[in-house]
Amino acid sequence: MKPVVRKKTASRSAAEFVPGPRTYSSEELKKFKEMILAKRQETLEELDNLKETIMDVTTGEYVSESSNYSLHMEQGTDAMEREKTFLFASRGSKFVTQLDDALVRIKDKTYGQCKVCGLLVPKERLDAVPTAQTCAEFKNTGIPCERGRLALAKLKQGK
Repeated sequence: MKPVVRKKTASRSAAEFVPGPRTYSSEELKKFKEMILAKRQETLEELDNLKETIMDVTTGEYVSESSNYSLHMEQGTDAMEREKTFLFASRGSKFVTQLDDALVRIKDKTYGQCKVCGLLVPKERLDAVPTAQTCAEFKNTGIPCERGRLALAKLKQGK
């Protein structure tokens, strides 16, 4: 009797060992795409509004305080407000980039797959955070969720 030899396959993922869907359906992906596109449009509009507050629309240059008319305290307040506006604009730009990345994952049909264990991130999490790439437990603790731990353990056993 020949011994059974198991081949190691580097392409195996933890999701292969856990029953259940590994991708969202085309219909579900379409709904996520619509939601992401709406959030993207809303964020771009907010960025345009912020841009108008920090730039002179006639010259295209950043608005600066006028030292002829502003008092020292007002200049400090103006600078702080500009800094906050730049921070919001930076956050908005980063969010748009993350939304664009999510749209690419939808196109590739990998949207919603956890980058740690390969299982599907719960829909509720994706509804709340459409750019999420892991479950909330991993995001908050650095430890995979229970299903993810089981899948990763089975993956180690399979190697």
